Amino acid sequence: QVQLVESGGGSVQAGGSLRLSCAAFGYTLSSYCMGWFRQAPGKEREGVAAIDSDGTISYADSVKGRFTISQDNTKNTLVLLLNSLQPEDTAMYYCASKYGSSWPRLPPLERREYKYWGQGTRVTVSS
Repeated sequence: QVQLVESGGGSVQAGGSLRLSCAAFGYTLSSYCMGWFRQAPGKEREGVAAIDSDGTISYADSVKGRFTISQDNTKNTLVLLLNSLQPEDTAMYYCASKYGSSWPRLPPLERREYKYWGQGTRVTVSS
């Protein structure tokens, strides 16, 4: 049974940092493209960062230089470090996997080929 479980969200002031984790169960995380997405009220869900099975990393322009995505293969966990947080970063953050996608062809930050999603962890940034 494939399951993704996010943790690490919280409420911080602008300029603060958070460490989000996504624990994967039922498959080897590093064998498939993994991504972090976020959705703020009234907005579309957008790709934040992704790491492909070959190690290629992608970031949205809005977070480049502030967020860092990585894998802890020992713990089968995906990590997102959020630094220099701004109020516009406030959103629900979701972990997703392309596990089960027969032939992924879309860019890593395009959400439609991701087949498994976590429940989300909330990030709130106040000014």
